[in-house]
Amino acid sequence: MATATTYGARDHARTQDGTRTEAMPVVPAGNWPTPPCEAGHLVWAETVAGGNYTHRVLARGTELRLTDLRGDACAHLLLYAADRPWERLNVADTVKVQWNAYLGEGRLLLSDQGRVLASVVADTSGRHDALCGTSTLVRNTRRYGDGTPQSASPAGRELFKLAAAKNGLAPRDLPPSLSFFQGVEVREDGALDFTGSAGPGGSVTLRAEQDVTVLIANVPHPADPRDDYISTPLEVLAWRAEPTKPGDPLWDAAPECRRAFLNTAEFLAARGLA
Repeated sequence: MATATTYGARDHARTQDGTRTEAMPVVPAGNWPTPPCEAGHLVWAETVAGGNYTHRVLARGTELRLTDLRGDACAHLLLYAADRPWERLNVADTVKVQWNAYLGEGRLLLSDQGRVLASVVADTSGRHDALCGTSTLVRNTRRYGDGTPQSASPAGRELFKLAAAKNGLAPRDLPPSLSFFQGVEVREDGALDFTGSAGPGGSVTLRAEQDVTVLIANVPHPADPRDDYISTPLEVLAWRAEPTKPGDPLWDAAPECRRAFLNTAEFLAARGLA
């Protein structure tokens, strides 16, 4: 079909309606072919290509499952309180308050206000990182020859800038991020060992404990030693569920967890949200 004219371009574009590609959002999400819940509860269904990003605002109680489809995805994650982005994921507090630098089921993702933004309710991968952050323009340019968002080797921070801008945020609003599906361990001498992926099919499920803005960049981990820029598709699914309540094992997993949940509950109650 000729596209040299506006009419031709329009007609060609319209022939693409309904086309499905490997990496794209599915709208409405309930049309996802294999929903993990009742189709009507699904609110986000997307496959994110390697070297790409996505973002969404999710309601409190929503569960978000990330899946490494082929074994070389790396989901770099940032979280913000949806209506007050100055409250955001604080990786340092997430690590030190829980006395643990390793992410996994039962861990909480904390803000700098001592409140819970999200909790990790399931994890079949076990290969994650809260220490290294994401890649930068300078690093990727030095390593791969380019790190700009439109290049074949975009840096995670550059993609985060785009996702942030679409949510009214600026580069100064980007704190250190967490990484899922590509792990790092700390040696006895303090050096870091890259442990890589657990293989295809690993997943991690988060539960939003407040209304949150989610930013995700799917790019290679900065400690990945391979010479090539290798990043494979990431599946993102989210569905309506319930926030963690008193009596849930997560709530009372440790005194620090209980206090973080109490801080969150008190704040939400004061605003009439819980």
